[in-house]
Amino acid sequence: MVAVAILAAGRGTRMKSSLPKVLHPVGGMSMIERVLDGLTVIQPSHTFIIVGFAQDQVQRALKHRPGLTFVQQAEQLGTGHAVQQLLTHLEGFEGDLLVLNGDVPLLRSSTLENLLTIHHQHRNAATLLTAQFLDPSGYGRVFCTEQNIVTEIIEHRDCTPAQRQNPRINAGVYCFHWPQLITVLPHLRADNDQQEYYLTDVVKDLHPTMAVDVADSQEIFGINSRKQLAQAYAILQDRIKDFWMAAGVTLVDPDSITIDTTVVIEPDVVIEPQTHLRGQTTIATGSRLGPGSMIENSQIGAHVTASFSVITDSTVEAGARIGPYAHLRGETLVGEGCRIGNFVELKKATLGSQTNVAHLSYLGDATLGHQVNVGAGTITANYDGYRKQATLIGDRTKTGANSVLVAPLSLGSDVTVGAGSVVTRHVPDDCLVVARSPQTLHPNWRPRHLRPPETNSEATPEVIPE
Repeated sequence: MVAVAILAAGRGTRMKSSLPKVLHPVGGMSMIERVLDGLTVIQPSHTFIIVGFAQDQVQRALKHRPGLTFVQQAEQLGTGHAVQQLLTHLEGFEGDLLVLNGDVPLLRSSTLENLLTIHHQHRNAATLLTAQFLDPSGYGRVFCTEQNIVTEIIEHRDCTPAQRQNPRINAGVYCFHWPQLITVLPHLRADNDQQEYYLTDVVKDLHPTMAVDVADSQEIFGINSRKQLAQAYAILQDRIKDFWMAAGVTLVDPDSITIDTTVVIEPDVVIEPQTHLRGQTTIATGSRLGPGSMIENSQIGAHVTASFSVITDSTVEAGARIGPYAHLRGETLVGEGCRIGNFVELKKATLGSQTNVAHLSYLGDATLGHQVNVGAGTITANYDGYRKQATLIGDRTKTGANSVLVAPLSLGSDVTVGAGSVVTRHVPDDCLVVARSPQTLHPNWRPRHLRPPETNSEATPEVIPE
């Protein structure tokens, strides 16, 4: 039985932010959510989040995750003090306690599995994750026997110059046999420069304590500043893109592409340069996205193309062509084989299959049938000054260039709207609707400032209907 404690009480002053450090996102998820995701294979019996600074924000951000217990650390007096807050919560517990940091989001679940396996196989009182760095400056040093039995852990600031030559550092990830830990945990002392209670001080009283070196030292990368946040994101992106390329996805210029870990991509998708995939997005096989596109929280069907376009919170079905310079948002649904062209914006619009909106149009709160053709410059005037109104357009209807459809409005099937029309009333099936003023001519007319003085009079010119 394993309980997990995630330390998330710190202020993170170097982040220069009102947002708690552990809530800063890395690749589409907050740091602490990434740590929690790494626990899925462990299936802990208890998961504790040690909170302090802005604890209400942390709890709200994690309220959608079941099975969490939030434990307050009112004063942040060190890692040992944080774990002491669990004494009453784990009274009578006989298993192991895994201690993690909420600002170390790159740790793989396989690394935690290996740590627990070694801990159980050797029946250790404590097992800690370590790494060996060429430049270990700033990290606590771990001193071991040849059998990796830990003899001492010393914080960097407390090391002598000779001790600082030791390359093995403490990763801040621990597994303790709880019944043994509680025999020494209450007796920690703050005998150090920081006057904090170090969790590492229990090691000298727990036998055996073993060090386990992590294979990839990037996993233990901790985040304390915006620069380190960017570095962690770069590491994560390398992992994500390596995974998808190995899975059969073509990334034309990986360095210019970003992909969140929440994105799912099928084989034979091509991602062009400067394309960014965000949130809960799925991309079906054969699609070609980019260059220069951003797709967020959207579902893209098979063999879709989308170039220089933005798609958010929308669905694009198979064979549709999007862009260049199109914007789909607000739960838009584009049917199979549709064409959404240059400078088209769709907001909360539903388009049936084989419908074309080729250029320079805005369709908001609109439902279009199949094989509709929307002429250049057509817009739905969907806002009446108080609320959004709907427009319904039937199958095979065509709108002429520069048409304005004033909602609420319905056009039947097989309707043709004359170019330049402003349609304000419902139109039945099989109709031609022309809604524009008659054209008139004003002979010999010039602007007042261009008229000769002798003709610059107030006389009204003759109007001749065309």
